[in-house]
Amino acid sequence: MGIQDPRIDAYIEKSAEFAQPILRHIRAMVHEHCPDVSETIKWSMPHFEYKGGIFCHFAAFKQHCALGFWLGAMLQIDSKLEKAMGDFGRITSLQDMPNDKDFVKLLKEAIKLHDAGVKIPARSKADAEKKELEIPPAFLAAVKQNKLALATFDAFPNSQKKEYVMWYTEAKTEATRDKRLAQAIEWMTEGKRRNWKYEKC
Repeated sequence: MGIQDPRIDAYIEKSAEFAQPILRHIRAMVHEHCPDVSETIKWSMPHFEYKGGIFCHFAAFKQHCALGFWLGAMLQIDSKLEKAMGDFGRITSLQDMPNDKDFVKLLKEAIKLHDAGVKIPARSKADAEKKELEIPPAFLAAVKQNKLALATFDAFPNSQKKEYVMWYTEAKTEATRDKRLAQAIEWMTEGKRRNWKYEKC
């Protein structure tokens, strides 16, 4: 068995009751059929590493679990479940997992890809720019009422527009959202980017 991380034991113990047998099963299967993996925590989620790279990860949420292979896009994975993070949709029970035979096959295929040195294809800048930023109508309407703010926003590259939009949309209450919108318009009126305070640090 590969190297285990006690933080993953703690992660599983803190997970919802329905999730614990799912996570334990995934963990056991990975260690049994890929004995050279080691465990770690990345981005607050349990990950398995193999030969210095990420092999796969799992996570537990309030009502479902997720499982993903680092090279999942290159594996033959048939997921009929609702789309979610990972490669298998929303996993709510062991019945939502591939059967053991199919799961072992996926593990072995993933190992072969890693052994062959296969890497995830890099996304071209052109492809990234093609994805249009979704701007909430309320945000855009408020910015349009201030000519200076609008001129600044329009001049921003997509990445800088996204910083303001994400800051606005991630607010958990309407009051916070309104406050952030007012602040964003004030800063953009002054020609400032979202993280202008940190640019000279």
